[in-house]
Amino acid sequence: MNTKKDRYWRKKLHDIIYEADTRAGKIFDVILLIAILASIIFVMLESIKSFDEKYHNFLNISEWIITILFSIEYIARIITVKKPYKYIFSFYGIIDLLSTLPKYISLLFGGVHALAALRALRLLRIFRILKLARYLGASKVLTSAIKASRAKILVFLFAVLILCVIFGTLMYLVEGEESGFKSIPVSVYWCIVTLTTVGFGDIAPVTPLGQFIAALIMILGYGIIAVPTGIVSAEYTAQGKKEYVKPEDRLRLNSKSCENCLAEDHRDKADFCYNCGEKLHI
Repeated sequence: MNTKKDRYWRKKLHDIIYEADTRAGKIFDVILLIAILASIIFVMLESIKSFDEKYHNFLNISEWIITILFSIEYIARIITVKKPYKYIFSFYGIIDLLSTLPKYISLLFGGVHALAALRALRLLRIFRILKLARYLGASKVLTSAIKASRAKILVFLFAVLILCVIFGTLMYLVEGEESGFKSIPVSVYWCIVTLTTVGFGDIAPVTPLGQFIAALIMILGYGIIAVPTGIVSAEYTAQGKKEYVKPEDRLRLNSKSCENCLAEDHRDKADFCYNCGEKLHI
């Protein structure tokens, strides 16, 4: 009897934690989302020394509450799946652990503020909560477009590098060390900064000829920035046509998660997991 009862509560808890199609699941995700955003805000406020000195106790207590909440959630995620190691060593499992540990480590060793930055990893959990991963399929098209155009981009970058060396050497000869162009590498650095329209302003041409060359480099920079964008855009369009799927052929997916292998994005009304064949809890 207890076994059946335990199994029932495990399934119930699994539905709440891993899925968003139920009312309880939606409420859980909203609470978790609020906790994540609050935690990130507290991390940012903690970095403001004047604010931290004034509200240190409030920030500390709030972070402990959120850390305990995430710890309970982490344990619950482990006990509600049939193969806990699947979750523990998954991408989100590692992110959950790393974003929860800093507060406990600071308790043991004290003053480990550098690890506080790991709490910002909690932002990645929003992808899981909002089920954004299913919409990241379009990123495969972009990745394919970048891979397809990498040869053209490399040739283009090599040509830009040659231009930077030529213009850098020319500016070294025109301006000289008295204007800040102390060597050819420094002049090449200035050319790259100018060509990319960054413009730190640490080195600037003084002579009329140097300023004229600098103006040409600036104008050239706008054209150079547009070239790789055009190359990738053309490949992206070509890849998009290959990957296009008619609206009527697209599958409707839900947030049902498999208890056995944690696979998601199952088809509507699916009874079994597409990955391991485990029966889904409906």
